Amino acid sequence: MEFLCYHRDRPGSLTLRGDLLEEHWSYMDRFAAGMIARGPTFASDGDTPTGSLHIVDLPDPAAARAFAFDEPNYQAGVYRDVLLRRWRNMLGRTMWEFPGGRTSGNRYLVLGLGSGQATDLASPPDLDDLIAYGPLLSDDGTRWLGTAVLLRAPDPDSARAVLHPDRYADVEVHDWQFGGRRA
Repeated sequence: MEFLCYHRDRPGSLTLRGDLLEEHWSYMDRFAAGMIARGPTFASDGDTPTGSLHIVDLPDPAAARAFAFDEPNYQAGVYRDVLLRRWRNMLGRTMWEFPGGRTSGNRYLVLGLGSGQATDLASPPDLDDLIAYGPLLSDDGTRWLGTAVLLRAPDPDSARAVLHPDRYADVEVHDWQFGGRRA
């Protein structure tokens, strides 16, 4: 089962986040085989972290909750909240298989938070800039709760336009970059 976990940083936690970087990476190393995508989000200045995204294949919802809440930054109070949802990998690949590479262009996390009838269930026809795409689902996988996208786009408005924003309760766009240890 695939899950999206987005930890949002608590204001003022930057120093603590930095102090725990090796612990965070060591923890994530345990899940490397199932990792589909990962990386930090940033404020509009491009330097200040605002959160940490992980899309990972885990056995069940209980394992996903343990993954999210046993994470060292969460345990230490770096994060203010956690979005944890089942997710379906519509592209069938990991971020490392994205043909656009790790660094070219602006990268974004787009979260369309659902309300009402499911939308954007199929990936857009132009896949060249999509890094990851899929619906957010209930724990049992039967109810649509939104859509999550990682993509390369010229700007936040272009990133937002990959979804049908008028069909969501809210659409969030976050600056994002590939994460993990540097090779």
